[in-house]
Amino acid sequence: MRAVVCTALGGPEVLDLERRPDPGPPGPGQVLVRTRAWGVNYVDVLMCRGGYQLKPDPPFVPGLEAAGDVLAVGDGVEDWQAGDRVITSHRPGAFQDMHLLPSDKLWPLPERFDYAEGAAFRSAAMTAYHSLVDRGRLEAGETVLVHGATGGVGLAAVQLGKALGATVIATGGNAEKLKTVSAMGADHVLPATGRFRDAVKDLTGGRGVNLVYDPIGGDVFDESTRCLAWEGRIIVVGFVSGRAAEAKTNHLLIKGASVIGIRAGEGARQNPARGARSKAALLALADTGTFTPHISHRFPLAKAPDAFRAIDARAVIGKAVLADA
Repeated sequence: MRAVVCTALGGPEVLDLERRPDPGPPGPGQVLVRTRAWGVNYVDVLMCRGGYQLKPDPPFVPGLEAAGDVLAVGDGVEDWQAGDRVITSHRPGAFQDMHLLPSDKLWPLPERFDYAEGAAFRSAAMTAYHSLVDRGRLEAGETVLVHGATGGVGLAAVQLGKALGATVIATGGNAEKLKTVSAMGADHVLPATGRFRDAVKDLTGGRGVNLVYDPIGGDVFDESTRCLAWEGRIIVVGFVSGRAAEAKTNHLLIKGASVIGIRAGEGARQNPARGARSKAALLALADTGTFTPHISHRFPLAKAPDAFRAIDARAVIGKAVLADA
């Protein structure tokens, strides 16, 4: 089988396509999957640089998510059979042709999705759902401010916010990309620079927003604390700006506000029942057409370095995917 291997810590140039032995037949509780598409995330780029909290030692196969077909199942597996289309989860290890996985690591691939859409679905959708629903408690009629809305999770949060009946204000650093965000359902779009609190207050009649989704940190977080309504919540998903912000507790106290940290994968591991409910809700949204991943860039598996370069150059809107067909 083919595998994309991170041979050393660094940029796209450290990725090599190698030939490795096919995995053996599935053992008890295992499923053998032939993967056909692979989602590429900013986390993958960071992990290959050694800049993510999970730091595997090279050489390793990057990638968190993929989609493909079940080839065979081991003893005791009742939920899957050969021919099933599935989404797979990895920590890391996705970017190869075949996988032996525990049966509980698979999701069914929604009928509406092709393999590429399936590979772009799970990570972004789970992060958005855990942020807005599980921890953010977003309700119909509320207003959510989504930063980084042109990224994969940001666009997922925009779609989910609308599905929940909220008003969505989305920000991004590129006016052309924000046209796609508007097309995906955002009620308002703003540049995520400078003093955006005034525009947010104008759009909310002076009330501010009930929830902020923030993967940016730094100055964006600081400004967002001035955009909150009474008992507003800020969801901290990351700090791609390079600066982990420090909340001014006087601002939080005056507004009765909360700052909530998010680790979607760990949240599901710590609370499997809640993770199962989130999975069911997201698959239902996918089946009804309410939620569809937006893929701006597709590359063959052998061109994984080009996918990393596109993410580095901030050329991607939504998700980049590796798919040979």
